[in-house]
Order: sequence, then structure tokens, then C-alpha cells
Amino acid sequence: MSIVDNKKAFHDYFIEDRYEAGLVLEGWEVKAIRAGRAQLKEAYVVVKRGEVFLLGAHITPLLSASTHIHPDPVRTRKLLLHAEEISKLIGKVERAGYTLVPLDLHYSKGRVKLSIGLAKGKKQHDKRDAEKERDWVREKARLMRDRRG
Repeated sequence: MSIVDNKKAFHDYFIEDRYEAGLVLEGWEVKAIRAGRAQLKEAYVVVKRGEVFLLGAHITPLLSASTHIHPDPVRTRKLLLHAEEISKLIGKVERAGYTLVPLDLHYSKGRVKLSIGLAKGKKQHDKRDAEKERDWVREKARLMRDRRG
């Protein structure tokens, strides 16, 4: 079940491969995510020293967050992946010019997971082509509906 999607990722990138990663979260973050207070719009994924991190994801703390904790809504969060997945990602990102993009936050067996995509950036003309294609599909559906009625 999806919590929040990163629609901008599909607009800006060709997603070639997907991975599901666990997140290292604090208690207040889990509560805030369950309340739907997460945002992935400005987020990105980096690989540092053989570990994968999520940067720029905004999780707004609930007002009822504990008094002795000072929540940081955009802190760097570690992602949990298998070692062979990380080494494969490092190879692709460093050599082949790929980027790691967060796609969506979702629940899997009661745990919060993050789908990350191995992506190549779209050029401006690719974005325009995708938009034309989307408009044509929408127009075609409208014409078919008008014909029937």
C-alpha cells in the first residue's frame, strides 16, 4: 500500500530498475509517516562509503512529538539494502552515469519501505514527447467516449 509517490521522478527520469529498501527511522518519523506527513518531491539518494542514504525527504513532525526530542524534518536517513544490491548500484551509478531516485514510500508487512529507481535523466525533448503521448491518449479516450454518447 503506497503512502506517498514521487511523480516528479517519472517526469524527469527513465526508470530502468527498481529496488525496495528499508529505512532507518526514529519513532516520531514512523508516526508522522503513518499520519501521511511525508514528502519525496525534493528527495534524492546517494551512495557514500558503501552505504546508501536518502537526503532531502521531508517528514513533518506531529505536534504531539515528544518534548525531549527536537525533530529534524529533513535529516539524512540510511537505507537498508543487501550488500550485493549495494555493490551493483555503486557500479551502475559510478560507471554508467545512472542516478538513484526515490519513487515511493509504502508499507510491506507492516514496515515502511522505500522504492528506489535506477534512472537515466530525460532530455527536454523526451519530456515533451512523453507529454504529447499522454495528451494524445487522453484525447483519444475523449473522442471514443463522445462517439458512443
